[in-house]
Order: sequence, then structure tokens, then C-alpha cells
Amino acid sequence: MNNIFKTNIFKIISTILLLFCLSNTIAQNFDIDLLRDINLNRNKSLDPTFRAITNSALPISIATPIIIYSVGLIKKDGTVKRKAVFIAETVLVSGFISAVLKYSVNKDRPYVTYPDIEQAISATGPSFPSGHTSAAFATATSLSIAFPKWYVIAPSFVWAGAVGYSRMDLGVHYPSDVLVGAIVGSGSAYLTYKLNKWINNKKQKNILFDGTN
Repeated sequence: MNNIFKTNIFKIISTILLLFCLSNTIAQNFDIDLLRDINLNRNKSLDPTFRAITNSALPISIATPIIIYSVGLIKKDGTVKRKAVFIAETVLVSGFISAVLKYSVNKDRPYVTYPDIEQAISATGPSFPSGHTSAAFATATSLSIAFPKWYVIAPSFVWAGAVGYSRMDLGVHYPSDVLVGAIVGSGSAYLTYKLNKWINNKKQKNILFDGTN
């Protein structure tokens, strides 16, 4: 399991680093031009709304599995509790990968490199990838996997997309930061889902094997 986990993590990080290199060498001008279009032409009266959306990323990502797990406890439903744990695991994996990438790449925020970009909210740490976007898409994707209903999937991804857009609108992330953050978040959900499935299958095989002796 450890070898499979390490291999999958390595593949995800390698892919993301490749995307970063490509974004730097091929699409750097497009990246800043698009950010300027979004940030400098924004409706500033909506800044408080986008600040609220961007600030919702971490609280919702943390609260979601806690609330779902609490529902599972109240209903004494083991399946619901396992789904809550899966969502929490996804957010943790996403946060870990994002942190490793942030301090490995160590990319400056756009307003540092380009002083014309208007910073409309405080931000700390390196720019690449967007941790808020990563957390939002990790939550949205894992929630959609756990509860594959349109009324869960649609609002989850609308919210996650709004979080990603808010990071550009407020001038604290490049479009490439947001794109890779979304990939990290969704990829973490897929990776965690596959690992849980592999672990559960292995446990079932061991139970069957033990039962034959």
C-alpha cells in the first residue's frame, strides 16, 4: 500500500510540476494577461462578496466531513460515517500536496511580480498552486463521489469554481495557480477514493481467506 501511495503521489506531483513548467515557458504572458482582465476590470462593489466566498473555502472544507460524520453518529449509520472520513482524508491529502508544491516551487504572488495587480485581500505564502481552490475542489469532488446526486454535485462545483475565480478576482493568484489547485483537489479525491477501495478489497480478501481456515 505504501509503495502504491508513494507512486501515485509521485505521479501527481510530477504531472503538476510539468504543468507548472509549461505554464511558465509557453503560457506566462497569457497567464498574466488573463489575470489583468479579471482583476483590473472587476466590479469592485463585489469585492466583499468575493472575499466572503474565498474565506468560505477552509471553513466549509473542514465543516463538511464533521457535519456528515455527526449525522452518521446520530443515525448510527456506518456508511455515512465512512463517507465523512473519506471526505476528510481527501482534504488532508489535497492540503499536503498543495503545501509540498507551494514550498518546492516557491512562486511569488502576482501582485509582487506585477505591481499593477490590485491585491484586494490579504494572502500569505507562495502562490503556486492555490490552496483555497485545492481545498474547495477536494471537498466538492469527494462530496460528489460520496453522494453522486445532481443536487449535491452541481452546487458543490459551482461553489468550488466561485472560490477559484475569487482568488483571481482579488488578485492573489494567477489563473494557472487556480487551474492546478483544482487539479490537485479533484486528483486528491480520486486518489483517496482508489486507495480506500484498494484497502477495503484487500481487507475483504483477508476476511475470506481467514474464514477458510
